[in-house]
Amino acid sequence: MANRLSAMDFRWHSRMSIPRLALRHGEGQPLALREQRTNIYRGFTMQTQPNVIFILTDDQGPWAAGCCGNDEVRTPSLNRLASEGTRFPNFFCTSPVCSPARASLMTGRIPSAHGVHDWIRDGNMPPNPARYLDGLTCYTDVLADSNYTVGLSGKWHLGDSLTPQHGFSHWFALPTGGSKYNDADMIRNGQVEMHRGYLTDVITDDALDFISENKGGPFYLSVNYNAPHTPFTGHPQDIVDSYDDCPFKTCPQEALHPWAVQGAAVHMGNRESLKGYFAAITALDLNVGRILERLAQLGIRENTLIVFSSDNGYSCGHHGFWHKGNGTFPLNMYENSVKVPFIVSHPGRIPEGRISEAMVSQYDFMPTLLDYLGLPAPNDEMSPGRSFVPALSGETNDAKDEIVIFDEYGPVRMIRTQEWKYVHRYPYGPHELYDLVNDPGERKNLSDEKSQQARITHMRQQMGAWFNRYVLPELDGARCSVTGGGQAAKIEADQGSEGAFHPRYAPPRRAV
Repeated sequence: MANRLSAMDFRWHSRMSIPRLALRHGEGQPLALREQRTNIYRGFTMQTQPNVIFILTDDQGPWAAGCCGNDEVRTPSLNRLASEGTRFPNFFCTSPVCSPARASLMTGRIPSAHGVHDWIRDGNMPPNPARYLDGLTCYTDVLADSNYTVGLSGKWHLGDSLTPQHGFSHWFALPTGGSKYNDADMIRNGQVEMHRGYLTDVITDDALDFISENKGGPFYLSVNYNAPHTPFTGHPQDIVDSYDDCPFKTCPQEALHPWAVQGAAVHMGNRESLKGYFAAITALDLNVGRILERLAQLGIRENTLIVFSSDNGYSCGHHGFWHKGNGTFPLNMYENSVKVPFIVSHPGRIPEGRISEAMVSQYDFMPTLLDYLGLPAPNDEMSPGRSFVPALSGETNDAKDEIVIFDEYGPVRMIRTQEWKYVHRYPYGPHELYDLVNDPGERKNLSDEKSQQARITHMRQQMGAWFNRYVLPELDGARCSVTGGGQAAKIEADQGSEGAFHPRYAPPRRAV
């Protein structure tokens, strides 16, 4: 990558300043401004239709950026993007693992309605490629039908990675769900070729070429980084070394969780793993800066909507384990697993330097993007998503509404309000209930408290009714043997889910 700064420029500083993003949405918005939303957000013509760049990282925790309150990891480009747009600290993935979350972003459906319940282990490449989203409408289909040039640079991980799908005409894809970081294989024109260099740089190089070639717009580009996903080795050594003196107080290495899986336990207390994770984020942040710079050079930043997020959350020792929802068995729904960073920036259209406390989910992304662009949304009765454009514009303060978020990972389901979280594991538990007001760290499970049984009954009924509404019976995750070991095949209606998931067995319980 051109113009990489020296290690001294990246040296960790304990007193690094973080931009204050204190303005809450809905405050100080005059009625006249609110009434203008139709003109502002749906008045685009093809000459002014904005470009869209969606930057999606892999396994980036909701705490893992400077603008998210972390004073140890260096993310000046993300901090800048947040200061130029609106950040949503209460943005939830639909499932705390990569492929199901990505499928929900693309389709607006929950896993039990699109059928991807675990990370896709089989069907990514020949001899048996499987298109897991066949028969579904993705927002990229709508964009392509609306005169957008649609491109992918990076990770796909939704099956048959060799073949462009769902409106994509530019396809520079990672073959599977993970990769080494140097001299990695990538797919272009149906061919797998090794590309010299650091993978995050290589993905950005392709993205920059696409942006330059399509500067006349309108274009849509998915920049899907593999970072900061494992391995935690192979990152630029100057950046890794710059974290030598970091105390990593934002990643407490707690006592090993009794459910921690073996692959998570190996990183506990490992400073090299921490340095690698932080270095991967700083390296991708530099590449976000390259994208912003290219847009400015081409004079199209003002006409480009940028969205930044991660597929799922992540823990680096928090709660005594590493990784995401499958960092434990039974699978978990901790906040660090189900929350992700989410930033939206469009100069002159989306308020700058704001934090919206609205509770929103990945299943809301597709209707929101299409609403913002003034494009027709598919009439999909199986999608629970709702547009949060009013929260983007500052018209509403959804944090004051009774918003409920739902999540699932196979047979594990979650219902979360602003004050309470209930996790139900089919068929036998264990279940969890947390008072998020008095116990935001989810330390005391109240599911066995007699005083909470009425609340649990109500939340279970509410959760059951919601999932009954949006679940396709043949794809119902509550009936699937999902363990976090990966999905082996697409679920077919006439065959059920038998054999569709790889088993993974939990290690012996460890004393805490």
